Amino acid sequence: MKYGDLLTYLDAHADYTILDGSPAETLEKALTDKHQDALAGEIIKSSATHADITSVEQEIERVDFVKSLSAVRLKYMADDAPVEGFRMVEKIITTADAAYNEEALAARGS
Repeated sequence: MKYGDLLTYLDAHADYTILDGSPAETLEKALTDKHQDALAGEIIKSSATHADITSVEQEIERVDFVKSLSAVRLKYMADDAPVEGFRMVEKIITTADAAYNEEALAARGS
């Protein structure tokens, strides 16, 4: 799945504002710590950085996306971390899973 398509899907289905402009603008803002939602920006930056994403046109596999969020996930699992951060990371992972499932079903013609 293209990274931009994943960001668009997450914005539409995760109950959080992921996009801050177009997918390309969102990626740029996240990478420069200028995203309107600091937590969403942190999640996007982590996924892009750890998966070597520099363009929304690049493909990202499910496993790479989920693995790229492991450090952020652990950060928000800490006892003193805000619970909303953990909830958002978990919701993003679950929603990304749904995006990849829908893509796989569409590829099979189901």
